[in-house]
Amino acid sequence: MTTSITTGQAPPVIIATTTTTTTTTTGQPLPTTYVEVIEEPQSQRISNRWTNTQNAHAATLGLLLFAYGGMDMAQGLQWNLNTGITTTYQLEYSWFIGVIIGAVVAAFTVTHVPKKYLYLLAGILQLIDAIIFVSEPNDYTSIVAARYVGGVGIGLLTVAFIIHNSEVYLGFSRGKWCGLEQFGMTLGILIQVLMDSQWHSSSSSSITINEVHGIIGIVFAAFATSSVAMSVESPIFHLRQGDENGARTSQTHLLGTATPQDVYNTLFDEYKRYVMEGTSQSFGKQLASSVVPFIKMIFCRCLVAFSFSVPLSLTMLGSTLIWKASMLSWPMILWSILRFIGALLAICSVDLIGRKFVSLVGLLCMSALMLSLAGITAHDTYYTNTYFMSQVCRISMAFQFFAGLFVISTPTYLGEAFPMRVKPFLIGLVVCIEQLIHIIVIVTFLKDAYCFFQYFVGVGIILVVGLIIFGVLMPETRGLSLRQAGDRFRRVHDIIAY
Repeated sequence: MTTSITTGQAPPVIIATTTTTTTTTTGQPLPTTYVEVIEEPQSQRISNRWTNTQNAHAATLGLLLFAYGGMDMAQGLQWNLNTGITTTYQLEYSWFIGVIIGAVVAAFTVTHVPKKYLYLLAGILQLIDAIIFVSEPNDYTSIVAARYVGGVGIGLLTVAFIIHNSEVYLGFSRGKWCGLEQFGMTLGILIQVLMDSQWHSSSSSSITINEVHGIIGIVFAAFATSSVAMSVESPIFHLRQGDENGARTSQTHLLGTATPQDVYNTLFDEYKRYVMEGTSQSFGKQLASSVVPFIKMIFCRCLVAFSFSVPLSLTMLGSTLIWKASMLSWPMILWSILRFIGALLAICSVDLIGRKFVSLVGLLCMSALMLSLAGITAHDTYYTNTYFMSQVCRISMAFQFFAGLFVISTPTYLGEAFPMRVKPFLIGLVVCIEQLIHIIVIVTFLKDAYCFFQYFVGVGIILVVGLIIFGVLMPETRGLSLRQAGDRFRRVHDIIAY
């Protein structure tokens, strides 16, 4: 039986279906009743204000720190052109190794330590990274050490940020707030690429590009770290510790004191059901039920590593030099801006259109454009041809736009996919695999014509396979509670795209 309720003060989350089971005295459960709660647009806007006003500081924290992380990542993916520091494998992969270390540490501590302490530690590590860049901008060893330290900070932040935002933000706004992780990384890529490609180095220059890199990092890290004091822990964290009073206090801080009591109770009961289901199952049982979600996330989150990589950066650099005879030209500027525009469009629409549809559009176009690059780079003579290199340049720019569309939904899916007990470990594992892909590409790519063709064909096929898997298996979780989204992920297939 389905009952639809429309109220003037609807709960702050659109609950697609809530299951209630009653047991009779004979021990036989009665038929399940599905209650569909339909929220009016006006009350949804009010609820959005309750949550967003109280938690915008947490999003700002993540945005600024991830932006500096994006700058560090881009520097390791060939955007180290005018720094005066020799580009080596160690310089390139050092940051990614740091991220792996940080993600592993966060996976084991995030359920026991309040997130604000992990945020604080991540901010301090980013600040140390930036200070080293300013104080020793021309010393190779110091810069490599700074990149290791900064990577550890981003690894800590990534796991904590995704878990925290997936728990405190509601179904109709979770997409954009979790998506700030990739939006911040995209902003950092934009800053580093523009700064590095357009930098005019000269002997009379009083400041180096690494010093500017560090100054930006100091500003971002200092501002973000100073906002940690305002961070509000998730009610789920307190409930897992058996502290119901602390959970209620956190929820009051998150929603505000003007929240109607029925709205407050509805949301708190949903948190309690989520924790109750998570604690009632053993670790092994939850791990077994996570096999399907884990496979889905491998073909979702790990594709992010192919959206910005060493071969793609070298392709853009080489094609621009052949076409325009200089990097100080509009294609290089537009290339990084288009990724940011794509990410901006995605973060504005992911909770309106849906996570899956936006990601599918981005992934479909990425697959086609990657195979187009393979078709052109299959011919050695095209590498010095102005016309074909102009086409490669245009395709690369278009690819970055659609990559921006695709990546925004991945942190939201990562925060929704796994059961409560195993969530931090599997999120950390997926993040580590993503970094390993970057490292493998860095150390195995030989930078000759045939390797470009091999890379584009191989990645193009991976993207096509990922597109099929994404379209058939990935769920649409817009408007669902965290518990309901997890149930959808554990289904084998889910072809609904809107």
